[in-house]
Amino acid sequence: MEASRKKVGLLDILAWLIALVLFFPIFWMALTAFKTEQGAYSPDLFFVPTLDSFREVFARSDYKAHALNSIYISFGSTILCFLLAIPAAYRMAFFPTPKTRSTLVWMLSTKMMPSVGVLLPIYLLAKSAGLLDSIWGLILICALMNLPVAVWMSYTYFCEIPKAILEAARVDGAGLFHEMRDILAPMALPGISSTALLLIILSWNESFWSINLTSAKAAPLTVFIASYSSPEGLFWAKLSAASLLAVAPIMVMGWLTQKRLVSGLTFGAVK
Repeated sequence: MEASRKKVGLLDILAWLIALVLFFPIFWMALTAFKTEQGAYSPDLFFVPTLDSFREVFARSDYKAHALNSIYISFGSTILCFLLAIPAAYRMAFFPTPKTRSTLVWMLSTKMMPSVGVLLPIYLLAKSAGLLDSIWGLILICALMNLPVAVWMSYTYFCEIPKAILEAARVDGAGLFHEMRDILAPMALPGISSTALLLIILSWNESFWSINLTSAKAAPLTVFIASYSSPEGLFWAKLSAASLLAVAPIMVMGWLTQKRLVSGLTFGAVK
């Protein structure tokens, strides 16, 4: 019993240390955002805070436009991703074939391909389709980029639902629409909602395609941050202020929805 308590105590300490290591860059970025440009290079923890960097960021860039673009892209791509992923996951979970598992593995393996390897063909396709510097173009790219994750997670949640429930509903005359709306949606809601939150976060943080496929009109907050890297050098205070403004909305959303996110990610893990 004593050894078990010591083991639990050591694991708690290790978890806190990992959490502090992961949180420290965010803490330092927030601290630097309130320093002057000269003081940004100083490791001082105690200083007179200033809002000068935030004022310059708002004066130089249209933060509201970038934030709205991020919201449109994140939520739009998540909706489109689900429209494609749910039918695929439903088919694989309830009507599997001998190649279902290999198909899922193949889909997931596409996430391992470096994005830069397909930059040129996708850029040319977007240009020919008139989707460069377009919100619709980024919505499509982010949806397809996150599709393997959405299919895998939705498939996992659907597999936790007993097939006998669906068979009983079909015997009672339920069609596909009622089956999805009245049975699958309520039972898989924790998992689906956590998947949606994860997809929103992934789309919000996407920078590679945003930087390469947009310039001004459809630029989200990731491009807003990158604009503070210039040939003259990095202005750390302004860069930190811009980064804090970009990550704050998604951090607040993650904090407010953490219980649902955790419960959804562990859905079906405990019997």
